[in-house]
Amino acid sequence: MISTEFDEKVRTLQIVKEEQIAAPIEVVFEEMLEEMGSRYKGPNGVSLQLKIEPWPGGRWFRDLGNNAGYFWAHVQSIKPPTFLEFYGPMFMSSTTISQVQFRLVEESGFVRVNMIHRVLGQIPQVFSDGIHLEERWSAILQAVHDSAEAKTARRSRTTSS
Repeated sequence: MISTEFDEKVRTLQIVKEEQIAAPIEVVFEEMLEEMGSRYKGPNGVSLQLKIEPWPGGRWFRDLGNNAGYFWAHVQSIKPPTFLEFYGPMFMSSTTISQVQFRLVEESGFVRVNMIHRVLGQIPQVFSDGIHLEERWSAILQAVHDSAEAKTARRSRTTSS
């Protein structure tokens, strides 16, 4: 049996974010991997048990234990501490492909993190306006900002003591 449906439209979506963080670039990169991995919490504050394998071809996935979970993406490119790129379905259980790039640039006393998330495919209604994705990326980048600056402040206090 062959079934053909033309109801679902292929769409694109792009989220662009920028964050300035007063911390060394190595700290920002480390904190980004932690916030998007083991420390990530969903909108309800519950850990999603995410893991990132930080090498080319490594997985970004939700580990539920006992060989259960959700595949989010592969690491397409990683150049610590300046570049991280993922591709895959992300958190959309639909016929989509996402690509997310993070570029980190040191600039006079801070690090600028530029993020672009592009999606192509049959984007589920809950994501189609981009608001949910924009909110989640804003929360992640704010968490990276806060944790990197706090870690830098702690190191500074320890060094000056």
